[in-house]
Amino acid sequence: MAERRSGRPSPPALTTIRSADWDGRELAGEVHRQVLFVDVDMTEATDRGSSFEECTFRDVRFNVSVHEDALFAGCTFSRCSFFDATFTGCKLTGSMFDGCSFGLLKVEGGDWSYACLPGADLRGSSFQGVRLREADLTGARLEGAEIRAGDLSGAWLHGADLTRCDLRGTELTGLDPHTVTLDGAVIDLRQAAVLATALGLEVR
Repeated sequence: MAERRSGRPSPPALTTIRSADWDGRELAGEVHRQVLFVDVDMTEATDRGSSFEECTFRDVRFNVSVHEDALFAGCTFSRCSFFDATFTGCKLTGSMFDGCSFGLLKVEGGDWSYACLPGADLRGSSFQGVRLREADLTGARLEGAEIRAGDLSGAWLHGADLTRCDLRGTELTGLDPHTVTLDGAVIDLRQAAVLATALGLEVR
């Protein structure tokens, strides 16, 4: 398994955007690289196909924003809010989240592999068909969340709470049921066989 990436330093910023009002703004195909966004209001912004590479977001409000086919590669999000935000077909590989809030976050498709979300409160969030390979979800709270038809193989889940989480159709190879809370989690028959094997049981 790859080395954990939590706690890595933020990329250096070449440009700073501070206290900007992007409420309701439409972003289409914009390109931002190594930009520091501080206290920016992106509430209800619509983002289609924009690219953010190695950017840092501090105290940015993404509430009720919509992102389609956008790229957030190697970005750092610190104390940002994502209430009712929607990400569809987006790529957030290697991005790190620290002290963020995610109420009612909706993610459909896309690639969040290697994303760092340790301790994230993702209760009630929805991930549908999302690639989360080797993502760091250590200690994450996923009670009542949905992670459907996705890929959690190799993900860091030690101490994660998956109580009542709907995991049907998601690749769980490498999940150690001894290190997570699975009370009331919803799984399919194939996953039941995977978890039984992980528990040392023989499925016939």
